[in-house]
Amino acid sequence: MKYKQCFAVCAILMLSFSASSALAAADATKGSGKIQLQVEKTWKLPNKPLDIVYSLDGKKVFILTGKNQVLVYKADGTLLGEIGVNDGVTAIDIAPRGEKLFLINQNDNSFTDISVDFIVSVNTKGSPYLGKADAPVTVAVFTDFE
Repeated sequence: MKYKQCFAVCAILMLSFSASSALAAADATKGSGKIQLQVEKTWKLPNKPLDIVYSLDGKKVFILTGKNQVLVYKADGTLLGEIGVNDGVTAIDIAPRGEKLFLINQNDNSFTDISVDFIVSVNTKGSPYLGKADAPVTVAVFTDFE
């Protein structure tokens, strides 16, 4: 008997929460009654956006701005870097993992394919090494994988 009562109360609470969430989302984005919307993320950009593309894994966002640059963000809004582009670039696209950036330039009727690499720092402090401790390049070899 107690289980059925708890189930009924939980169901009512879930329905009321879902209804209020849906209404708040619809009000926030001015959706119609047949479409449920919810704002997931919003962040301010330093310049007027012209085009946007997400990496297929959803980890990176590339935004072409009116200041001849592509801003690269993590999906949480953290700026990873900027890529300068020529005047006239009006559209962008990327390879599935974000390893290539494709640009369309309407001023000179051109297409450009750019390889993109992301530089990351690996903390090697306390790790064994061979060679000079202050070498400009460190190669890390992980041999203990199982």
